[in-house]
Amino acid sequence: MTEDLTPAQAYAAALARNAEQATALAPFREMYEFGLDPFQIEACKALEAGKGVLVAAPTGSGKTIVGEFAVHLALTQGRKCFYTTPIKALSNQKYADLVRRYGAAKVGLLTGDNSVNGDAPIVVMTTEVLRNMLYAGSQALSGLGYVVMDEVHYLSDRFRGAVWEEVIIHLPESVTLVSLSATVSNAEEFGDWLDTVRGDTEVIVSESRPVPLWQHVLAGRRMYDLFEEETDHGGRGASRREVNPDLLRLARTENTRTYNPRDRRRGKMVREADRERERRQRSRIWTPGRPEVIERLDAEGLLPAITFIFSRAACEAAVQQCLYAGLRLNDDDGRRRVREIVEARTAAIPSEDLHVLGYYEWLEALERGIAAHHAGMLPTFKEVVEELFVRGLVKAVFATETLALGINMPARTVILEKLVKWNGEQHADITPGEYTQLTGRAGRRGIDVEGHAVVLWQRGLDPEHLAGLAGTRTYPLRSSFRPSYNMAVNLVDQFGRHRSRELLETSFAQFQADRSVVGISRQVQRNEEGLEGYREGMTCHLGDFEEYAQLRRDLKDRETELAKQGAAQRRAQAAGSLEKLKPGDVIHVPTGKFAGLALVLDPGIPAGRTNGHRGFEHHDGPRPLVLTAERQVKRLASIDFPVPVEALERMRIPKSFNPRSPQSRRDLASALRSKAGHINPERHHKQRSAAADDRHIARLRTEIRAHPCHGCDEREDHARWAERYHRLQRDTQQLERRIEGRTNTIARTFDRIVALLTELDYLRGNDVTDNGKRLARLYGELDLLASECLRDRVWEGLTPAELAACVSALVFEARQSDDAVAPKVPAGNAKAALGEMVRIWGRLDALEEEFKINQAEGVGQREPDLGFAWAAYQWASDKSLDEVLREAEMPAGDFVRWCKQVIDVLGQIAAAAPKENSTVAKNARKAVDALLRGVVAYSSVG
Repeated sequence: MTEDLTPAQAYAAALARNAEQATALAPFREMYEFGLDPFQIEACKALEAGKGVLVAAPTGSGKTIVGEFAVHLALTQGRKCFYTTPIKALSNQKYADLVRRYGAAKVGLLTGDNSVNGDAPIVVMTTEVLRNMLYAGSQALSGLGYVVMDEVHYLSDRFRGAVWEEVIIHLPESVTLVSLSATVSNAEEFGDWLDTVRGDTEVIVSESRPVPLWQHVLAGRRMYDLFEEETDHGGRGASRREVNPDLLRLARTENTRTYNPRDRRRGKMVREADRERERRQRSRIWTPGRPEVIERLDAEGLLPAITFIFSRAACEAAVQQCLYAGLRLNDDDGRRRVREIVEARTAAIPSEDLHVLGYYEWLEALERGIAAHHAGMLPTFKEVVEELFVRGLVKAVFATETLALGINMPARTVILEKLVKWNGEQHADITPGEYTQLTGRAGRRGIDVEGHAVVLWQRGLDPEHLAGLAGTRTYPLRSSFRPSYNMAVNLVDQFGRHRSRELLETSFAQFQADRSVVGISRQVQRNEEGLEGYREGMTCHLGDFEEYAQLRRDLKDRETELAKQGAAQRRAQAAGSLEKLKPGDVIHVPTGKFAGLALVLDPGIPAGRTNGHRGFEHHDGPRPLVLTAERQVKRLASIDFPVPVEALERMRIPKSFNPRSPQSRRDLASALRSKAGHINPERHHKQRSAAADDRHIARLRTEIRAHPCHGCDEREDHARWAERYHRLQRDTQQLERRIEGRTNTIARTFDRIVALLTELDYLRGNDVTDNGKRLARLYGELDLLASECLRDRVWEGLTPAELAACVSALVFEARQSDDAVAPKVPAGNAKAALGEMVRIWGRLDALEEEFKINQAEGVGQREPDLGFAWAAYQWASDKSLDEVLREAEMPAGDFVRWCKQVIDVLGQIAAAAPKENSTVAKNARKAVDALLRGVVAYSSVG
């Protein structure tokens, strides 16, 4: 109370209030109906003091308030502010927010799809757009005062993360950087790096959620709290949380059986009682169905809810299940409002396309308050779902994890069906970071008193493991930065080779690598102390035991070498036998998953590499495509043939045989079994070991027997110490190599890239050639391949549709590879051009291997994928959406996304292609116009 203050204190308080009223923060705070949190105030004050800030806080905590204060400061000071986001949808959303606050005249938008008022003082853009501006030296950078990097933790992204570091490193020193991140465990380390490259940077970390989060497990009819007493409510307190003992008992009951049929000592009546008790117990435990879960949450007032399912098809299936169950979450007024909004937003889509897109089934679900949300959906459909969800007209969304990436769609409840997802290579447990990101959607600030995260019971669920995911709220930020060809020519053009190398040494990737060296160096010191002790333990009074131990190791190494040579010879013999196979040969696959009788459909390709993923796709012989007796069509590898193989029989393969047709496979496999099922393959006899006749081995054995230490009574004890010494010495040498490898790693990769570009005449010392200037305009994973195609005039004379087909190979990557069937491509000039692109890639791939540029490390050119060429050609040839999608066997959302990426690269090619004596630039612009129609053109701004 002010009357309790002394006159001096009251005077000091009045001065403080007056000082605060004089700041830019005071009028900014009045723009919001709610008060700012302490972390927001701290970050805003640091910004006004002229410092950069890194704000790391949970999803939904209001980090963007700090970004909006940077916008406010820029307008107050008469400077510009760029607000960058990782995805176009988030850019559109932020653009709409800022237009509502400051008006359309002051706000612009720049993404790959849209360019609106780009000269405005506030411009929202994707991070790639700002990177391209920096390399091009754009005039738009003049007067730039602030850059907000929303979701800056994206720099961990293995495919796009490098862009964030490029921007941070290359921004002018006069620009103040505002970095907004999810809660990461190494925020201080990231802040130290920002301090190094950007100057004074304040790190503000908040662990508190604005809305408390309650964790549950739903099993059968009962909702269990995950923690016995969740007094910290998602990070607000420091009390220790114990896993609910009822849940632990449930897990023990589910995962153990009380009845043991092998226990013969128990009578029949006792066993029947056990069974009945177990049935009663288990009858209370089941995984509720999707409609049942939504009905339960609706009854308890826990909607709206997002159910995360890690499969697009399962999201669509979940919606259908709710419809079949008769679920209705909207009243008549809600249904009417949904229809009005949907019809207004989809008015531009022709009725024939609506039918192809499944519009009417989608609308029925929306009217009931139910929707799916995933990357396979048309962007317009996804935007409508987001809008209806925020308005409270969609109350149950079934989504893949992509929804968790920044889109503002908070819910009261988040449901996780499983704690395992497919990561592109295998089914793996979700990480604590992923769990935090997903459950962070629960609890709407200013609406909900608390949020709820519900995990559905699954057989084998471990409550302790779940508690670990829920209790670990942070994950480390790891740099994915790697130099690229485009980056190299742009850097050399602006700064020269030496300065470019120094700039790359300032990357967060190198910063982290250098820090990790400190711990490795300490381990090397400890190992050297251990080596001294081991050396004493192997000392022998009869002679030099280290010398004796070396002889024994030499013998072992020679025996291993001969064994490997023998294996290599056997593999070579097997490869030679595979090269003799012809279509129609019946063979016996000796080992592996597909061992047994098989019919050769295609002998395979010559020895070498099948694609550019070095280290993963090497093989030393043909890879025959076979039909097994079990009706499977598979492409086998040399590992399936450890011994030579011979044709047991010959069969005619019908011309009508289609490897994708189950009936075709069944008929031919039946004929195979009838023709050769009775034949027993000859057994392969083992050959005499080469070690038995090796003179070097005989000499080593003689030297070992003649050595003084061979007669020592404690010889084997000494030998054990010597083996430990050798292993530790080998480990120490590996650590020393790691130290050497981690020092200047980014710069060394840059040197190799520069050497290759010099070889191809893109660079000459510090000068960028005309070829290099063309490459500087091409951004993308296959930048160098695109540049080489322009240089070799591969695309000259192609029609716009043919050019679209060829360019699609530079961007498309199939979600799953299909070895059995080659992708369909347009005939004529397009087919020839695509073949030439693959040949050029092969030449570049060999060059990269020569210059030690490794794709496994995230550098280099992957093989072009022709899987979208036919779809791009058809769409650019004005074919209907129905026809294109039916032949492409691809969801509409994926089709639109790949078309937009093709359009983006076509725009780059139009800018980079020669202006004289070339049709490529003109046809690239025509191809853009041909692709940008119908569903591809429907994307909207905010």
